[in-house]
Amino acid sequence: MKLVIQIPCLNEEKALPVTLKDLPRKIDGIDEIEVLVIDDGSSDRTVEAAKEAGVDEVLSLGSNKGLAKAFSAGINRALEMGADIIVNTDADNQYKADYIKDLIKPILDGRADIVIGSRPVEKIKHFSPLKKCLQKLGSFVMRCVSKTDVKDAPSGFRAFSRNAAIQLNVFDNYTYTLDTIIQAKAKGLVTECVEIEVNPELRNSRLFSNMFLYVWRSIFTMLRMFIIYRPFRFFITIGAVSLLFGFILGIRFLYYYAAGSGQGHIQSLILAAILLLTGVQVSLIAVLAELISINRKLIEDVQKIVKTANLKISKEDIK
Repeated sequence: MKLVIQIPCLNEEKALPVTLKDLPRKIDGIDEIEVLVIDDGSSDRTVEAAKEAGVDEVLSLGSNKGLAKAFSAGINRALEMGADIIVNTDADNQYKADYIKDLIKPILDGRADIVIGSRPVEKIKHFSPLKKCLQKLGSFVMRCVSKTDVKDAPSGFRAFSRNAAIQLNVFDNYTYTLDTIIQAKAKGLVTECVEIEVNPELRNSRLFSNMFLYVWRSIFTMLRMFIIYRPFRFFITIGAVSLLFGFILGIRFLYYYAAGSGQGHIQSLILAAILLLTGVQVSLIAVLAELISINRKLIEDVQKIVKTANLKISKEDIK
């Protein structure tokens, strides 16, 4: 059983050595542990620091692609390295590495495909009250959207089984955390959470310039992923609301028309017709979107087969 710990990095010359020093060397149930550093276009000595620390592999993206792209590239490379389990952690040493053994246990036991480390948000001193509130609200919304029991949706401390890693496709260019949760549920992958602790802050977060920008992008990501994986539900809801209001306005016009005052409510008739037509059109879009979604699922099944075959070939070449 091989574990690959991947660490996306961008200008982490100072923090990376601290993170690497804390990583476990042995874990019960794991035969081999390798460390993969993904350099997302760093302009400092991040790569040199990683090599000096003796990491097993450094994957350089050349230029800054963003956290989501770095994560995705790391997952693909970890699979090529023969990983049975992949753990993703941050380069700023936010997450305590001692909890990696707890993170991978549900996968080793066969209970889960993806495990997310849940931080004690309320107890984190360097989180502002606003950030704590928004973290809780965001996780609550994600639980509603994804139909999972994820306690800390933005947490980047995660473990993936080989099967889960092969199936994941990161669509978002900003972050992978919300994206992968919705995907996991849609693909029938079991997600579990474990309680973890965090280390003192080494530096300020660089993922977003301000909290409200992060919230906006998170909302957009959740909405987009919901449309991708639940297109029929999304469009049929809009269509049903439009049809309902159109029907109500139509009944209202007929009532006044029967009472002899229909001429004064022509606007209701026009609006009812518009809403009814819109409802029918959006409902048709829902059907088409569902057909496209079925096609996407078939393509993803083929992608999984191709990825699995290519990884087997690569493993044989290495031997």
